[in-house]
Amino acid sequence: MPTILVVEDNPINMKLVVLLLETASHKVLTAISAEAGLTIAREQQPDLILMDIQLAGMDGLEATELLKIDPKTSSIPVIALTALAMKGDEERIMAAGCDGYIAKPINYKEFLATVASSLNHP
Repeated sequence: MPTILVVEDNPINMKLVVLLLETASHKVLTAISAEAGLTIAREQQPDLILMDIQLAGMDGLEATELLKIDPKTSSIPVIALTALAMKGDEERIMAAGCDGYIAKPINYKEFLATVASSLNHP
């Protein structure tokens, strides 16, 4: 059973993502801040990280950059969860080290397909 870390500070978004992942038979770890997400990623070594970009304090892009330079976490795929859908945002997200991104509001079929693809093609 793949383990997925969800870093999300919005309780409604977190509840939806966790429900979708658990329904798809994934083990889910959660963090409500980038700092907590970094700690959990280093300690638990999840198979995938779903990272909200707009977090209070350290944002998701900065956290992703830190994950990608840390030898303990650099190989873990990171998928951005973001409401940022403006021109140039995808390029900025990918430049920070994200392996893909899912736009909010979440389309559950696309969401689950992206998660499955990320787990199957590290």
